[in-house]
Amino acid sequence: MATASLTEYLFFSGLLFAIGLAGVILRRNIIVIFMCLEMMLAAASLTLVAFSRQRIVDGLPDYDGQMLVFFIITVAAAEVAVGLAIIVALYRARKTISTDDLTSLKN
Repeated sequence: MATASLTEYLFFSGLLFAIGLAGVILRRNIIVIFMCLEMMLAAASLTLVAFSRQRIVDGLPDYDGQMLVFFIITVAAAEVAVGLAIIVALYRARKTISTDDLTSLKN
């Protein structure tokens, strides 16, 4: 079984991040934008894990990057809870999830 090199992981991570960034910039649906932000966070986590696996300390991979990913996942879970609550509140108030219609914070 062949293992992927660091370059392949970084290429995939960069591609994932670019797709997420394009989704944030180009899309108008707030839920799609939210999912694209999560995709960008996953790309950053993949990069941390790839570099963590590449760095060898005493014959074992350095797990510092992978430990940081657990904190990223925890923050992402909190972000999802708060973000979805805000999206639901905006939908209830405005009856839309399009960012074009959400131009001000006033009712």
